[in-house]
Amino acid sequence: MALERTGNGYLVDPTIWSEGIMHEMANEDGMKLTQSMVNQIVAARDYYAKYSSVPPIRKFAKYVGIDKKILFKEWLTGPMKPITKYGGMPQPTGCV
Repeated sequence: MALERTGNGYLVDPTIWSEGIMHEMANEDGMKLTQSMVNQIVAARDYYAKYSSVPPIRKFAKYVGIDKKILFKEWLTGPMKPITKYGGMPQPTGCV
């Protein structure tokens, strides 16, 4: 059974998120998550739980202690969109 996702690939019901669903979503997108990526997703979920918002990339890089250039290299795109998508969080708006 395919996961119910928005047109942008985010979960329609983010309350069903689990690490298993995270990997299933990534696999559906042809993405292989490294342990570092999983750690970043979990950290972003922690940040979201504490502050009820998705952090901008500069703030997130500081939060996880990873240079933002490394984050961009690791994700090959802007990191916050896939991090929030696979993390079951809302899609970020504006400059992330």
